[in-house]
Amino acid sequence: MTWLPFIVAAYVLGSIPFGVLLARTRGIDIRQHGSGNIGATNVWRVLGRPLGLTCFALDMAKGAVPVLVAGAWHQDLGYPASDIHPVDMWLWLAVAGAALLGHMASVFLRFQGGKGVATAFGALLSIWPTLGIPALIALTVWIMCMIATRVVSMASMLAAISLPLAVLALMMWNQDSDGQVVMASSQTPPLLVSVLVALLVLVRHRANIKRLLQGGEHRFK
Repeated sequence: MTWLPFIVAAYVLGSIPFGVLLARTRGIDIRQHGSGNIGATNVWRVLGRPLGLTCFALDMAKGAVPVLVAGAWHQDLGYPASDIHPVDMWLWLAVAGAALLGHMASVFLRFQGGKGVATAFGALLSIWPTLGIPALIALTVWIMCMIATRVVSMASMLAAISLPLAVLALMMWNQDSDGQVVMASSQTPPLLVSVLVALLVLVRHRANIKRLLQGGEHRFK
């Protein structure tokens, strides 16, 4: 039960639509401009780099902060995250998932929201190293794809797909003194959650997938 307040708080914090609030400082509704998305990419496109970067930082923070606070409160979790009991790991991941759900289905926007890439990155990065290292690998994939294609949606989807692959690779890297792969029970929840996050990102980008197949997806300048 000690986890429940953190899960609820994570959802409420994740629900704060920073993109909408930042756009209102310029007197516009970001949902009526550009792609209509409330995330950092559309804020950058419509309002410029400074507000776009600010939106990205805030969206990432609302994923990271509740996860870090919940982990600090339950100090007996232990680090690295791979040493945590599976039940506690599931509950800790529920905090991260609640923040992501808040961004995607904000209570302040009638359960509408963004695609959750920045919020997911912040939340996963905070669960170190089990999901933090894979999150950094996914970020690297995103940057490389952006440099190569300038298509944000493609970069985001490839980064999402790389996440569970990186988690699996990290699990395979864990070996005992005899060189045998050790699959700790606490590593199963992160693998399943990384697959779920990847699927959610792909589902949220289904319109982008359609435009990519039709050759109509915009490139980021």
